[in-house]
Amino acid sequence: MNRHTALLPLALFIAGALSPVQAATPSLDIETVNQADATTDAKARASMLRLQVMLERARFSPGQIDGRDGGNTRTALAGYRESQGLGSGDSLDAKTWAALTSTGAPALVEYTVTEADVSGPFTDIPSGMMAQAKLERLGYESAKEALGEKFHANPELLSQLNPGKDITQPGATIVVPNVLDLPALPKATRVVVDDSDKTVSLFDAADKKIAQFPATTGSSHDPLPIGEWKINGVAKEPVFHYNPKLFWDSDPSHSKAKIAPGPNNPVGVVWIDLSKEHYGLHGTPAPALIGKTQSHGCIRLTNWSAMAVAQAVSPGTPAILQN
Repeated sequence: MNRHTALLPLALFIAGALSPVQAATPSLDIETVNQADATTDAKARASMLRLQVMLERARFSPGQIDGRDGGNTRTALAGYRESQGLGSGDSLDAKTWAALTSTGAPALVEYTVTEADVSGPFTDIPSGMMAQAKLERLGYESAKEALGEKFHANPELLSQLNPGKDITQPGATIVVPNVLDLPALPKATRVVVDDSDKTVSLFDAADKKIAQFPATTGSSHDPLPIGEWKINGVAKEPVFHYNPKLFWDSDPSHSKAKIAPGPNNPVGVVWIDLSKEHYGLHGTPAPALIGKTQSHGCIRLTNWSAMAVAQAVSPGTPAILQN
C-alpha cells in the first residue's frame, strides 16, 4: 500500500461502520482515547487521535494533532514503519501498533493550567508585513493558541477534549495530548529534506532515521534548492529581515523591514541557517498549514518540530535537499 492509502479505521468509517449521528459526535474522553485500538476500533476519531499522539511521541510527527486522518499522519506512519523494519507504506497492522504503544504511555493526560500558560501578553497580529513591523513582539494571539502550541495540538481539539471547561483558567485541570515529557533527540549526523513527501528527517551515526517531521518545502515559483548543503547555525527567537525584492509576490509598495521575534513571526521561534544563501529551516505562525501550502523556497515546520530539529543539529551538520 502506498502512502496515500487510507488507514484501516478511516476505511471503516467511510464505509459506514458509524452512523451519521455517531460520526458527528465521536467520543474523545480520556478513557476512550487511551484505550482505543487503532487497528480495529470503529470509533475512528478516538483511534486517530491516539495514533497521532503515539507517532508524535515516537518522533515521527503527524504535524498539528487534531484527531483527523490526513496526508501528514499517513506519511508519519509510513516513515515510522520503515524506520522500525515493519514494512513500507502506511497500512496499520498489529505489529506496527504494538511497537507504537509498547512504552505503555497514555495518549491523553491531565494537566493543571498555570498562570504562566495564560498570562500573555497576547497580541492581535495584522496580516501585512509593514503592519507587523510596527509591533514590538509577535506573540500569541490568545491563551488558547499558546496552549495549542504547548501540546502540539489544534486549539479547537483542546476545547473538544474539555467540554464545558474554560481551558484558559489558571488552576483548571484539563485533558491534553501527552507530549510534554519527550526527551531531546540525540545529535543528528545529517538532515534530509525530501520534496517528494514533504518531510524533514534526521539520521544518527548508524545512518538510522531517528525522527521525521512534516514540512512545507517550496513552490513552483521558489522550488526547493536541491543539493547538498550544511547547517551554518541556529538562531532562536529570530528577527525576520523582510526584503520585498526576495519575494516574487510582494507588494511593490513595501520596503525592507524588521519583524520582531515571537511565535507568530513569519519564521516562528527558530531559524536554522543553511549554507545556501537566504535559505533555512524554520518555524511558522500557522502550524495547521504545514505540508498543505507552499513556501518561498525555505523549509517550514511547526514551531515545536523546528525546535526539536534545532536542538539535534550543529554547525556543519550536512543537510541534503532532495526530490
